[in-house]
Amino acid sequence: MSFNIKEWIFTTDHKRVGVLYLIGSIAAFGVAGIAAMLMRIELSTLGPTITTNPTQYNVWLYAHGAVMILGFQIPALTGFFANYCIPLMIGAKDVAFPRVNALSVWLFYVGIILALLTFVVPDPPDVMWTGYPPYSTITTGNTALYSFTVLVLGFASIIGGVNFLTTVAYMRAPGLKWSNLNIFVWCTLGAFVLQLIFVPVLGTAVTLISFDKYLGTHFFDPSRGGDVLTYQNLFWFYSHPAVYVIFLPFIGVVYEIVATFAKNRVFNHKVVLWGGIGGIVILSGEVWVHHLYVSGMADWIRIGQMVTTLLISIPVGLLVISLAGTLYKGSITFETPMLYALGVLFLFLIGGLTGIPLALTSLTLHLSDTYYVVGHFHYVMAVAGTFAIFGGVYYWFPKITGRMYNERWGKIGFWLTFVGVNIVFWIMMTVGVKGMPRRYYDYSAFPQFESAHQWMTLGAAILGVGFLIAVANWIIGAMKGAPAGDNPWRSQSLEWTTVSPPPHGNWPSPPSVDPDWTPYSYERR
Repeated sequence: MSFNIKEWIFTTDHKRVGVLYLIGSIAAFGVAGIAAMLMRIELSTLGPTITTNPTQYNVWLYAHGAVMILGFQIPALTGFFANYCIPLMIGAKDVAFPRVNALSVWLFYVGIILALLTFVVPDPPDVMWTGYPPYSTITTGNTALYSFTVLVLGFASIIGGVNFLTTVAYMRAPGLKWSNLNIFVWCTLGAFVLQLIFVPVLGTAVTLISFDKYLGTHFFDPSRGGDVLTYQNLFWFYSHPAVYVIFLPFIGVVYEIVATFAKNRVFNHKVVLWGGIGGIVILSGEVWVHHLYVSGMADWIRIGQMVTTLLISIPVGLLVISLAGTLYKGSITFETPMLYALGVLFLFLIGGLTGIPLALTSLTLHLSDTYYVVGHFHYVMAVAGTFAIFGGVYYWFPKITGRMYNERWGKIGFWLTFVGVNIVFWIMMTVGVKGMPRRYYDYSAFPQFESAHQWMTLGAAILGVGFLIAVANWIIGAMKGAPAGDNPWRSQSLEWTTVSPPPHGNWPSPPSVDPDWTPYSYERR
């Protein structure tokens, strides 16, 4: 694609909109990563290390969590991958509402700018990504900036969801049946359904805390008849399904990579669609209360929610088992995208299994406010999702740029990152079990954990180098990489049947497929 800044600013081409999402989300990833490194350096010694102001630490904590989830993972998965891949995967020339699509990406950039104002305004938000009252209503930090940022990013995701649901419903290539859509398309549709249902709940919650702080209402003030637990229920009624808004597209990306590099059909395809993806969409809205086990509630609710929380492991388990089954008897090759995909499988397995104790009321009461939760969360969603995003960028890099990245540096970056994340988050779960509380600026009361914190800081530095190598590899590959050809991976999926990079309109004439065609038409083994 030639570069003309005016064409990029006013573009309605779904591919360019997708690339704009990628650039913005990677920039957000960099900001969130810097905030994480500042926290890890601060925690590398007992007492103050690089700041004597605990509020500054809270700002880094807020920036890391909010920007990583709302500015990087969700926009990368439902913005970049959805925009770039879905119209190509279904044989469409663009999305149903191109101008609305362009509006969504610029709203996303407005949200990113608002988030970056955290480092400029004199009263930066310090309410983490949760914004829990009563702290968010009494802090001198700028809670309104937090609320407005969430509302802008949420609105961008809603209009994106409406656009893609319409696109898939009405713009599929002739002959392409619903049951033969790519797993990634199905996963992303499921994520958008969740966004449309649950984002308004989050928008209501963050609006009400600003009303309480600035307009004098008392929705979450117990002394005036309000209830802080109402906010926590509203927040997690969105934020636990948000886990699946991230999980579904990233596991969809991994399915595309594994099927291609194993040259194998997706194992248990119908079970993946109806039992895995369908099961998650149906069940994801009934598991939020386990986030409130220690917040005060009737015992009978805890027991009921323990059962429903464990229930969600069934569709998730079906997706993971089918993914492993797709590898069975595959003709597997281990290029960089496949390494990241297998990395996701390993990291998600650890994260999933270590989540079971947190679903059990008797155990989570002891683990709830410790580093164990932070380590588990990062394994199951943060690093597993990030590995899927990086693997997906490597996978579709030849299609996007028409060039190849450097394979050797791709693998070096992967292994550094893989080693780094396991140093950080395995140690984090270990010290959590031993009693290290989370969200502490200074842990002088727990000096026995100082060496563990130093190891975690070292691991964070290693994984940071790995991620920098990956980003540098993409930039250099896009400028100087060898020509990739139209289908270097010999995939059967529709996006690889057009030239690389695809032209405006994607194909010279609209493609059509046979009724029996699937994107995984590899030889049976």
